[in-house]
Amino acid sequence: MECSAGGVGDGDSAASQRDQRLVPERLQRREQERQLEVGRRKQKRQDQEVEGEKSEFLVASFARERAAVEELLEQAGGSVARLEEAASRLQALQKLLNDSVRFLTAYDLRQGQEAMARLQAALAERRQELQPKKRFAFKTRRKEDAAAAPAAPAAPAVPADAVDGVPASAPPRQDQDGDPDSSWVCGFSNLQSQDLEMRGDELRQRDVLLTGLSHCTVRLYGNPNTLRLTQARGCTVLCGPVSTSVFLEDCSDCLLAVACQQLRVHSTTNTRVFLHVTSRAIVEDCHGIRVAPYTWSYPGIQEDFQGSGLDRSRNHWNDVDDFNWLARDVASPNWSVLPEEEQTTQWD
Repeated sequence: MECSAGGVGDGDSAASQRDQRLVPERLQRREQERQLEVGRRKQKRQDQEVEGEKSEFLVASFARERAAVEELLEQAGGSVARLEEAASRLQALQKLLNDSVRFLTAYDLRQGQEAMARLQAALAERRQELQPKKRFAFKTRRKEDAAAAPAAPAAPAVPADAVDGVPASAPPRQDQDGDPDSSWVCGFSNLQSQDLEMRGDELRQRDVLLTGLSHCTVRLYGNPNTLRLTQARGCTVLCGPVSTSVFLEDCSDCLLAVACQQLRVHSTTNTRVFLHVTSRAIVEDCHGIRVAPYTWSYPGIQEDFQGSGLDRSRNHWNDVDDFNWLARDVASPNWSVLPEEEQTTQWD
């Protein structure tokens, strides 16, 4: 019995010694885990501080450059050089905003996008003011005329400042004195059931305005500076890469294929957008907007992408902000992704 008791006592002693050896190991593991957690929290705070500082820096940089562009536009007067400098700096400002998306708050991003829209509109207005009040003719291409060999005579001219007077086609023209006609705005207006197109130098870094079209198909093979589509009904608009912004307003039952830096859609319904956009798209007062990746292509589109400066590796086609929908945890009912089976489109 004594041996048995001694054996039990020895066993308890050995177990106690093992427990004593395990205690420091457990404490050491807990201390290591605590130190790791402290390190993670510290790194998180540092990252947040860096992002906060970068956000403040970017907002301040954007504000300074925006003020510089506004000053150029205000002081442009009749100076083409000042307007082109403003256009160049505005494009750089758009790139700054696009590159800063991940560091900005939703509020700062929205303010920046709204500022860009105002500046683009102001630039287009100043360019329009400098445009000579001359007479232009629309260049339209009907389906039945596409195979005709000789070019048809120009349509009767209309005043540039008339309701229908959006100058179109325009490789560089000459006036009666033989001087170049510097025109920035081109496009089509108030037409029905027509096939319309523009190419190459007709579009390069120009502002395209399409307004009052009904059941038309418009193909823009080239690199415009901006594109604005307004009051369109049942139209298809296929456009090459746009260097800056695309605006849709008061459109319905349309299809748009476009690549751009910024897309803003207002008061538009039941419209499909095949999109490549390097910043977040914005919809407002819309419903029935459906988006899909940009898949339109044509010979020379690679060169047009290079000329546009768009980053082909960055595409936020399905990242849309609805300014009428504030709930963060519920998807907006005003836009959706086009079903995959409908994303395959025969463009021609």
